[in-house]
Amino acid sequence: MSKSLQEQLLGAGLVDAKKAKKISIEQRKAKKQQLKAKQVVVSDAQRAAEKAKRKKAERDRELNRRRQQAAEQKAIAAQVAQLVEHYKLDRSGKDDDLVSHNFSDGNKIRKLTIVRSMSAEIARGRLCIVRVGDLYEVVPKPIADKIRKRDNDAVVVYNEKSNEQETLSEDDEYYAQFKIPDDLIW
Repeated sequence: MSKSLQEQLLGAGLVDAKKAKKISIEQRKAKKQQLKAKQVVVSDAQRAAEKAKRKKAERDRELNRRRQQAAEQKAIAAQVAQLVEHYKLDRSGKDDDLVSHNFSDGNKIRKLTIVRSMSAEIARGRLCIVRVGDLYEVVPKPIADKIRKRDNDAVVVYNEKSNEQETLSEDDEYYAQFKIPDDLIW
């Protein structure tokens, strides 16, 4: 086996033991400094890589959240469409029985041709008008309640039942004591 350079120098008598020890200590210190300098450079690169990895993971989480939200909205829209398709009421009837029911959708006035009795039921709050895409349909109030739980914006006309006893003002209470004759013609 070959001897190390230090052993060869000691064997040749060119260096004494103290000087060989000093050289080996200096070499170790130099290696440590080189390793330390490389570690700083490597750690900066590692930090940059970790930072980039964290940013990418955050971006991926945000994209996944958006995709999941879009999928949930699509599923809700499909549920609403299915409820409306299954429970929509038939608006057709005889020509003399059909009326145009005007209602507001946002800031626009829309018109829906429905049976006269449906118009009265919508006014009483028993029926509601819902929007699916660009179409409007009439559904019973319990179905509209289910639709409102999923998508509140899909229900366009939702009339609450007015309780006459609760809505009486002081004037109404005062005039309630006067009976209106049945034979009064306006």
